[in-house]
Amino acid sequence: MISSNFRRSAARPARLVALTVLVGSLSVLAACANDTASSSVYSYGQAQREQIVRTGTVEAVRGVTIQKDSSSGAGVIAGGALGGVAASTIGGGTGNILATIGGGLLGAMAGNAVENRVGQTQGQEITVRLDNGETRVIAQAADVAIGVGQRVRLISGNGPTRVVPM
Repeated sequence: MISSNFRRSAARPARLVALTVLVGSLSVLAACANDTASSSVYSYGQAQREQIVRTGTVEAVRGVTIQKDSSSGAGVIAGGALGGVAASTIGGGTGNILATIGGGLLGAMAGNAVENRVGQTQGQEITVRLDNGETRVIAQAADVAIGVGQRVRLISGNGPTRVVPM
């Protein structure tokens, strides 16, 4: 009877640690979700800075997927912890250990896939013929309606180039 109670109490701290890691990882992931490729969003460092404006006409628009450059690793950690905790309830003895390891690995892979999916934004690649005859191509989030033949402004300097309707 004593050994049974000891096993249950020893498992609780491990689950508490895993839950703490999961919550911490999700917090890190949420903090990283502020990256944007929107033409309407300026970072604090880009505000109140002079920018160059060029005008032109849109020649082509193509849908693209914009992928975040790197992952924080929070998805792997959170998924691994959650998968390991969930699988630790399966079996006993060596089977329990193998299930916990397998659950952790599968959870880590699933967490990484989720984080990569969260890091994707639907965008558009916009080809603009500038009034001086040069051609420029800019990819940005598809949050502003821009179509072929439309007059636009290209705003650039100290950061990204944005395509905005006139």
